[in-house]
Amino acid sequence: MKKDIHPKNYRMVVFKDMSNGTTFLSRSTAVTNETVIFEEDGQEYPVIKLEISNTSHPFYTGKNVLVDTAGRIDKFNKRFGKKSKVTETPAATAE
Repeated sequence: MKKDIHPKNYRMVVFKDMSNGTTFLSRSTAVTNETVIFEEDGQEYPVIKLEISNTSHPFYTGKNVLVDTAGRIDKFNKRFGKKSKVTETPAATAE
């Protein structure tokens, strides 16, 4: 392995899954300005917010439904959803 390719500034960080509120403590070099008090030990740590983690991902949970946090379904329905009843064209009624 190559020497000195890994960062040396690891620190303890709380990762928070925003879809279900689960938190876990791990080491990371990710930069953040937000902090949170970790419930298990009562100490304050930097927090990294995640959209999805192993506690909410369908592969790990066995559920096929995924929480839609960005409103993708609403955007799709607005764009491609059912349209109002199409009126007949004059050429079609003349027959």
